[in-house]
Amino acid sequence: MPRPDDSGPALETIVVLTTCSHILQGQVVPPTYHEHMSDEQLSAGPAQPPDRFALREADWRNGALVYQVIVDRFAQSPRLAAKGYLYPAPKRLRDWSETPEKGRYLDDQEVWSHEIDFWGGDLPSLRSRLEYIDELGADVLYLCPIHLAWTNHGYDALDYQQVRPDYGSRDDVRRLAEDVHARGMKLVLDGVFNHMGRHSPAFQAAAAGQRSRYRGWFDFDQGYPGGARAWANAVNLPELVIENPAVQDHIWAGDDSVVRSWLRDGIDGWRLDVAFELGPDYLAQLTAAAHDEKPGSLVLGEVCNYPAGWFPALDGVLGFTLREILLLTANERVTAAHAQRMLERLFADADYEHLLKCWNYLDNHDVPRLTDTVPNELARTLAVVLQFTLPGSVNVYYGTELGQTGGDDPENRAPMRWDLVNQSNETLRLYHWLISVRRSHRALRVGDLRWLVTDRLIGFERYTDRIGDAVIVVANPSSETVTETVLVPDSWLMDLSGLTDLFGGQRLRAHRATLNLTLEPHQVMVLTPNLDEVNGYTPYKRVR
Repeated sequence: MPRPDDSGPALETIVVLTTCSHILQGQVVPPTYHEHMSDEQLSAGPAQPPDRFALREADWRNGALVYQVIVDRFAQSPRLAAKGYLYPAPKRLRDWSETPEKGRYLDDQEVWSHEIDFWGGDLPSLRSRLEYIDELGADVLYLCPIHLAWTNHGYDALDYQQVRPDYGSRDDVRRLAEDVHARGMKLVLDGVFNHMGRHSPAFQAAAAGQRSRYRGWFDFDQGYPGGARAWANAVNLPELVIENPAVQDHIWAGDDSVVRSWLRDGIDGWRLDVAFELGPDYLAQLTAAAHDEKPGSLVLGEVCNYPAGWFPALDGVLGFTLREILLLTANERVTAAHAQRMLERLFADADYEHLLKCWNYLDNHDVPRLTDTVPNELARTLAVVLQFTLPGSVNVYYGTELGQTGGDDPENRAPMRWDLVNQSNETLRLYHWLISVRRSHRALRVGDLRWLVTDRLIGFERYTDRIGDAVIVVANPSSETVTETVLVPDSWLMDLSGLTDLFGGQRLRAHRATLNLTLEPHQVMVLTPNLDEVNGYTPYKRVR
């Protein structure tokens, strides 16, 4: 339509493009991506940036399902009669049906009696049960300490390079690694490198004389309980002097060091006990040695502190802070709004690529079983769903998937209840379902994270570069029904598009990037968008 004053030829609009993109109003501007490219690169078409989600998926350490086992308690050996001599008094071999109980302190052994009670599991019996772990959906098998030690827990190492004989041998570990790898899984061992056992030959030699080559491995002083610096003042656990180059050489620096030699034997990574005690500088050296020996190996640390500052000295940490928040939330010790603020800060402060490698856990061998810490079944389910859907790898402690009970150590280390493995076990069905959901929705394994705007609910979205991968999680941790409208800040979630709750089957619709939700007490929704066409129509035809 001509303008009122258009009495003559219309003026053409002229746009002048210059190649001086480096200078704008006197300011130096970085050259564009294409200005860096050669003629050959330009003629080949636009280069595609690396797909960070595909790169994450290619790294087994991201978003894995980690199954944790105490070898002595997982599967009873059929060779008990033949190996009974491996449990000399005062050690005791218990019946599989017995439950661990706190014992008495043995002054002559400097340990508690329950620390030298055994149930007879070993590496061959573990191998015989790999099918169960595989069918559960585990990506990683993590073993609590297996090296030579005096106690059942193994945190008092006698020799890092030997396997305790009641478990088997290094050849048994090699065979286990082969079987694990044949099933597409990885094998991670527990490294206890801050301290050794008081009965270890190294400590005994060091204590016996000033001239011992091991004297500098430990810090002797009569001011310490037992005459040597010990972890948490437990005299059975004398600390190593990590600053000593000979100790470093033995543990990680030498060609035949503990860290390197076990990786060569076929394991895929290390979980480091009390890693915070080693400090970030030495952890960085250990991690570098592991990566040098086996690129792509995992070094994960038991760090009780806030995780953000421990990367990249470690690939990941055990999720102590996340566990604390989830248990406080499930037990209604904090409000949903406060829990979400804490979670937002936790995931914002740390490097996300490392967070994907952290192990999200709710119980393990050091704390009471989840059934004991969260007695309410619905609240417990909510905590588990959040564990499985927030960023990170999921650490499942053997028997937790069966609903096993147990309080503080040693009650939480009872033998595996194989009698609970059946189709009527609702807890086991829940874990199978959650593991299946993680397997079929890559956003839950390697996706980014964004938070919904909520008030009385916890809400977040896991997403990738494909809208079809998106998973929206909304949880009501309170004991009251909550109705609330939440904002979903996802530009590619189309207006009036449908979503389905994978947990309950309910179908919802997004309206102007909001969801109007009603959640019953302790209810959690796991929502995915519906991209299917209806009578040939879908708003997602140009957005995928």
